[in-house]
Amino acid sequence: MKYTRRSFGKTALAAFSAARLLAQPNSKFGGVQIGINAPYSFRGMPGSADDILRNLLQLGLSSVELRSQPVEAFLGAPNSGPARRGPGGGSAALTSEQEAAQRAAAEELRKWRLSLAPDKFKSFRKKYEDAGVHIDIVKLDPFGDIDQLTDAEVDYFFEMTKALGARIISCEPRVSKTERIGKFADKHQVRMGYHGHTEMKDPEHFGSPSSWERASSYAKYNGINLDIGHYTAAGGDAMAFIERYHARITHVHLKDRKANMGPNVPWGQGDTPIKQVLQEMKKKKYPFQATIEYEYDVPQGSNLMAELAKCVQFCKEALA
Repeated sequence: MKYTRRSFGKTALAAFSAARLLAQPNSKFGGVQIGINAPYSFRGMPGSADDILRNLLQLGLSSVELRSQPVEAFLGAPNSGPARRGPGGGSAALTSEQEAAQRAAAEELRKWRLSLAPDKFKSFRKKYEDAGVHIDIVKLDPFGDIDQLTDAEVDYFFEMTKALGARIISCEPRVSKTERIGKFADKHQVRMGYHGHTEMKDPEHFGSPSSWERASSYAKYNGINLDIGHYTAAGGDAMAFIERYHARITHVHLKDRKANMGPNVPWGQGDTPIKQVLQEMKKKKYPFQATIEYEYDVPQGSNLMAELAKCVQFCKEALA
């Protein structure tokens, strides 16, 4: 059946009615688990743990790549600010007073983390699992600045991940930092998914296969979070990459981008082989999650949740 953009939108919106909120979600289609990076994909919307869960249920998603900030905020962490991207974001220079305030806030948060009982995370896990949502992956922005963390804090994040029921940590550090992270990953037997962007030539950023090969040489549990949109935009062949490195892949991020460093676009309008990747995952029975990471501009006349519903519907139809 051929869809126009308008008819596809109507189909997607009809499939994600308010009744979703009353049902146990199931986003495993054709044997492929579909999840979402949250709260990143819900940008501009309230991002508390309850808000995120409500959105997941409305979309019918039964798995999530959840950032650590809403977990810690829910449990009462001091100074638990919004999630941010990994290395390379840049910021304005701080005054000496601002730097001192930052150090004090970081120390307060460190003390809070190290005093927190692991059972607190289990209560958070129960909240999500009772609603039918599994926290499959924990996204840790603090690992982008791994040198700022003591060994005890790194252990804390691994214990958090295990207590939440997750089997994977995703993060965006520089490649050389994955040697230290990998030692903790092997110790805790938790897989690391290092997220890549488009920096194919910088050996300190994940983008080219050699960057992930280097990280994998450091530790058994170091792995790959392949963003097929970024990889396509940078000139990579996502299908060939997955075929070669599938044993090391923890999860793939789904988005559609144009080739030659082109922009993010609504799914089906770019050059990223989203449908082919999903079908290959189904055919080969690859166990890793396909994770929606929403980044294109919301079209005029639509809204974010409607566009996300289209993304979920795209996955479902590709895997039918």
